[in-house]
Amino acid sequence: MKKLIICFALLSIVISTVKAQSVVAKREFNNTLKAYFETKNALSKDNATQASASVKNLITNIERFPVKTLSTAQQSLWAKESVVITKAAKAISTEKEIKEQRKSFWSLSTAMVKLAKDFNMNSSEVYVQYCPHAKKSWLSEVEAIQNPYYGSMMFACGEVTETIEKK
Repeated sequence: MKKLIICFALLSIVISTVKAQSVVAKREFNNTLKAYFETKNALSKDNATQASASVKNLITNIERFPVKTLSTAQQSLWAKESVVITKAAKAISTEKEIKEQRKSFWSLSTAMVKLAKDFNMNSSEVYVQYCPHAKKSWLSEVEAIQNPYYGSMMFACGEVTETIEKK
């Protein structure tokens, strides 16, 4: 009986620790999404200066993300995709030409889409959007299309291809 009580107590501790870790991971992933959206919005508004500034928040979030709060499978995916995100984000942060920033944004978006779909930690709906002219996808916090690849030239060009429901 004593062993059963001890096992139950240990199980309770493990469950509460996992739950606390997932809350931290969810909060930080949503902060990462927010930083991504700020960069996407700057690009969709043709604002290279703002894109360069806002992507620095994304870099910080990626570097400080509490990876150990993720499951083993998520840690593996994070290890792979965070390298892609960081490289692309650093290129955006130092580039002055919006055309070049948009080129880097594609690989950044591809990695963020993979993470968002796999992690399912978003606290509000996230839309996967696609531009047929650019043949590229991105994430958006709003359903209305705001194309980061063409900005004012084709602001509303694209479609929602998937909705990642809030968790």
